[in-house]
Amino acid sequence: MQRRANQADIAERLGVSVSTVSRALANEIGISDAVRRDVQRMARTLGYKSKHNMAAVSGDKRAVALVPLGSATSGLSGFYFGIVEGMRTQAAAAGMALDVRLVNESVVTLDLIKKQIAQADAGGLLLAGIDAWEELAAWSNEAEVPVVLVNGSDPKMRVSSVSPANYYGAYMATQRLLDAGHRKILHYTHRNRPTIRQRLRGFEQAIAMTPGAVGTVVNTDERHTRELLADMLAGKHDITAAFIWNDIAAVEMLEGIYGADSPLPQNFSIIGFDDLPLAGMATPRLSTTRVDREAIGRGAVRLLAEHMDGEAAVQQLEIGVTMVEGETVFPG
Repeated sequence: MQRRANQADIAERLGVSVSTVSRALANEIGISDAVRRDVQRMARTLGYKSKHNMAAVSGDKRAVALVPLGSATSGLSGFYFGIVEGMRTQAAAAGMALDVRLVNESVVTLDLIKKQIAQADAGGLLLAGIDAWEELAAWSNEAEVPVVLVNGSDPKMRVSSVSPANYYGAYMATQRLLDAGHRKILHYTHRNRPTIRQRLRGFEQAIAMTPGAVGTVVNTDERHTRELLADMLAGKHDITAAFIWNDIAAVEMLEGIYGADSPLPQNFSIIGFDDLPLAGMATPRLSTTRVDREAIGRGAVRLLAEHMDGEAAVQQLEIGVTMVEGETVFPG
């Protein structure tokens, strides 16, 4: 039978005295929040059964969420607003103090993250729309500060993540166009993030499984949205429908596609992804793929709480998506 962990085991792992471990577990004064947090996290990891309520420690119930400033102040603001609302709701239910901070995603470094963690006295980190890198993953492991990517994924499975079901959502969106009779479909994509690459995979799979279907892929680094629209209006792509990687780009194309002077066929179809507020305000109403943004936020906090309680396994949680009928998909 495996021996049950004791305070000496915790002390040995952390390089502190048994007295320090005992005082930290008892929440006695004179022990810093950082040491108390480390002791209680190690106790949970080793399965130590304490007579004290370890969950009562404030530092172990604090987390910081970094939200990209550009996305929060751009057309994506509705997307991240929903995620933040979900995170705050779940944090309140879990008794977690969540400090949400806007950061410039283009200059996020490990040093900046360490400073944000220290300022918030946080025991966990949520990164919204910010992808992981080697240095961050190594630090998270060594410092035992759990990190969860929100609206992101880590193909190397170094840190946990929560994202919409990008692959299946893109497959469903493309299949909707195929079911309407379209066989020449363009996919406009953005290759920089792993989550968006999953949408490309979903598109390609739906095309591959449909006899006679032909898919055309255009990347944002090759053609900007207005340039792609001009190409489409000029007949440079032999297509009758388009699946666009997000609603912002799709809505930018609507006036050109459905304007009175448009050379495209009247049944030209377009479908987006995200179901941002602007998709509902567009004329015609954009057909799109709805992402439950608040569910992403709630799931991220639940996952982070599990890690802060000692769960070590990296997890990748996907939130299901649904189709929004809209007014931009016509029989092919």
